[in-house]
Amino acid sequence: MTTIETVTPGNPYLEGFLAPVQAEVTATDLKVTGHLPEHLDGRYLRNGPNPAAEVDPATYHWFTGDGMVHGVSLRDGQACWYRNRWVRSPAVCRTLGEPEPGRIDPRTGMLGLGANTNVLTHAGRTLALVEGGVANYELTDELGTVGTCDFDGTLAGGYTAHPHRDPRSGELHAVSYSFARGRTVQYSVIGADGHARKTVDIAVSGSPMMHDFSLTDKYVVIYDLPVTFDPVQVLPVSMPRWLQLPARLVVESLLGRVRIPSPIAARANSGRRRAAGMPYAWDPRYPARIGVMPRDGGNDDMRWFDIEPCYVYHPLNAYSELRDGVEFLILDVVRYSRMFDRDRRGPGDVAPTLDRWTLNLATGSVHTECRDDRSQEFPRINESLLGGRHRFGYTVGIGGGFVGAAGSEASSALYKHDYATGSSEVAALDPDLLLGEMCFVPNPARGGGQAAEDDGVLMGYGYHRGRDEGQLLLLDAQTLESAATVHLPQRVPMGFHGNWAPTS
Repeated sequence: MTTIETVTPGNPYLEGFLAPVQAEVTATDLKVTGHLPEHLDGRYLRNGPNPAAEVDPATYHWFTGDGMVHGVSLRDGQACWYRNRWVRSPAVCRTLGEPEPGRIDPRTGMLGLGANTNVLTHAGRTLALVEGGVANYELTDELGTVGTCDFDGTLAGGYTAHPHRDPRSGELHAVSYSFARGRTVQYSVIGADGHARKTVDIAVSGSPMMHDFSLTDKYVVIYDLPVTFDPVQVLPVSMPRWLQLPARLVVESLLGRVRIPSPIAARANSGRRRAAGMPYAWDPRYPARIGVMPRDGGNDDMRWFDIEPCYVYHPLNAYSELRDGVEFLILDVVRYSRMFDRDRRGPGDVAPTLDRWTLNLATGSVHTECRDDRSQEFPRINESLLGGRHRFGYTVGIGGGFVGAAGSEASSALYKHDYATGSSEVAALDPDLLLGEMCFVPNPARGGGQAAEDDGVLMGYGYHRGRDEGQLLLLDAQTLESAATVHLPQRVPMGFHGNWAPTS
């Protein structure tokens, strides 16, 4: 069993709860404490960075590690199996001494990095997702790699880590970015048949990192914020310092003018370059804006709302409402006042807060409000309400940040926010337990009536320091009490995003 010992010294994103594991494990008939609901039939899947080869701790960035998906299969009140598998990008295959999967197509996106950020199912496929113009991959039910995925040739050039599923149509809506796209991002809709049925190129101020977006029943909302492409990070390491500024200016002038594959994109797409640092950084000169576009609109229909400089990885939800005949757009987001400014190895510059932005669509004004100033991330809701008014939201408290405050250990909390009352609850967790993202899984409707919004379970991985044990945790979403714990054969490093993938 792999333990919590530091793997590579000198970088907090390679140590402790974040440290990569070295083995792919298959285990069956897992021990369960508590009661697993019998109706759960499917897999809980979670993706995250886990370098397969040795990396340089001086330059390693948390977001660039090779993708590894961890999964647990549940059925009939039993935990049937646990598996963890690297996503077989060309770089991972070279490290492991394996042949590449049969389906590796550079038209799907850049191959130099692995799909390490999210994993979900759509149209019968299990998809490991990343962003920034990097290729995403299709996996088998047992987490083997089938190959790259471009939705049967309907969407090339990379996708996003954060599509949102319309709860009514079942379609995946997404906003994707890439420095190779230049000064545009792409809105796309993947139909329930797994094919892209719509794409819209949206002009933005430069080449921003746009990790997520918001979707309402009427609008697509994008966050054009001042974390932008830094060309120096993709220039050859051997380039003399006196040439770096001229080279930066040349690369910036090409953005938006040179189509894929540009020389830089081609270099990244070769799969031969293992990126260490992130080529995105805080740019205080870049305007911070919120863009609002009707779902059936195009670039010319985009409206822009200026805000104070900040960064948003994850919105909780968004919806519109009428007040005295005036339409307002409500955006609940996790907000950072800056990102990748001093800490160039991960999101460690400042602590995030849970904020609400209210846009007056008549006057163009934006009202901002901090709803909770405790450090927290990974917001989730009952996604059957996505794009409509929600009452409850769930976030993971990250005391001291992802890597812990100086001189102290990282700590976790689980918050349940009630937007109707303005109150919040905190789960009574074991102090030795560290949590990752928790997703909401609704319970079946009972007695033919409409279920309460919070009638479900919260599901996600955790690490118990006292037992040196990885766990799959299920909590009652109404009470925040423990429902069941699945005991895993190894630690699951804190990664990024996971989802419940029902069998049917």
